[in-house]
Amino acid sequence: MNWIDEGFLISKNRYNENSLITELYTKNHGKVSGIIFGGTSKKIKNYLQIGNKLHINHNSKNVNRIGYFKVEILNAYSPLYFDHKQKLSCITSVMNLIKILTAESQSNIKVYALIDNLFSIFKNDDWLKNYIFWELELLKILGYDLELENLVEKDIVENETVYYAISSKEKKYVPNFLIEKNLKVNDLKTLLNGLKLVSDYLDKTILKPNNLNYPNSRLLFINSFK
Repeated sequence: MNWIDEGFLISKNRYNENSLITELYTKNHGKVSGIIFGGTSKKIKNYLQIGNKLHINHNSKNVNRIGYFKVEILNAYSPLYFDHKQKLSCITSVMNLIKILTAESQSNIKVYALIDNLFSIFKNDDWLKNYIFWELELLKILGYDLELENLVEKDIVENETVYYAISSKEKKYVPNFLIEKNLKVNDLKTLLNGLKLVSDYLDKTILKPNNLNYPNSRLLFINSFK
């Protein structure tokens, strides 16, 4: 089974002294695993960074066996952020999310386009706010729409608008920018509260019901701001 595609490197592990087992999220074939012979060589290992976009030539003898990739670099995104630990950590966390939440060999062009759009977000000063909405869009595409606008109630406290959601166990405050999407946010604590809210939803609604552990890469990403 042979095909040519393009995709993002979402994981890699050493297979033997010279090769890697990798996972790529491709445009036309979804998430696919394969071996890259010579993946540890000086010639190509430098561009086999998590998040980089690659041209892929896939070959396998049958659909039940892992295939082989020949790859070439299309866009070396990750090295652009080697000196920006939060953005680099964000890339690692995103690719791990894609690995965890997507099914093998199921194409989803919306997911692919969203990954492609991720790197334009990093060019903006308010990238963290935009990233939180990026993540909510990813969950929506995968069938886990948080629908915050339909869940919250609004109150006025000391002439300021406050949003909150009430469950049987707790009353949870929702950062205003998640509802008033054009609101400018300069406070990092507020943004991290928004990210934590999405993280709690991810953990309780998606990960735990599917017996999945909370990703360590996401913890590292959140802790990179502290």
